[in-house]
Amino acid sequence: MMKFLPLLLLLLTSWGPPGSLGEGIPQENTLSATSPHFDEEEKYSTHMPQHLRCDACQIISYQMWKHLSDMESKPLGYRAKGDSLSESEYTDVLEKSCSQSWMDYGVHEVNKVKHFVGPGLDKTVGITMMMTGGPWPGRLFKMCHNYLGEFGEDQLYGEYRQGGREALERLLCKETCPEEETPGQAGFLQKEL
Repeated sequence: MMKFLPLLLLLLTSWGPPGSLGEGIPQENTLSATSPHFDEEEKYSTHMPQHLRCDACQIISYQMWKHLSDMESKPLGYRAKGDSLSESEYTDVLEKSCSQSWMDYGVHEVNKVKHFVGPGLDKTVGITMMMTGGPWPGRLFKMCHNYLGEFGEDQLYGEYRQGGREALERLLCKETCPEEETPGQAGFLQKEL
């Protein structure tokens, strides 16, 4: 069967009268995607570029939430499913969430605006070309560890226990994301004032 697969594909792609391959297909339905064009900062800086920090923050809060909720959903002999984690457990989980490979994330460009793409983000727009690897995993790693140092595992876990993903995102992203991009941010800011 495998010997006939290339022949079958050739027949299916060349179906039609001679000279008709591709004819009659409207040009406006043609799909194209180009790779993002990066400036010097995006290519070479060790820091996350300012215009991508909101996306990066949302990615990090999503990964922290996912790792913590996955761990809490596992019943252990001394802890029931859904119970609070011990300090050593949540410290370890948060460290692992920051020390992952980050290879599921990349940057794409739509209408000359760059955004991260990957789990936890819902900014997918049609067909695009995404660049993964390169400097992005190292920048996410560094930014995530900066959050661990800035807020500490106790505060991060406390926010998670109080309000889940939204609370983590509010805490981490209040400085980097516009109000409309952070869930519950407007109410949070009003309480602060």
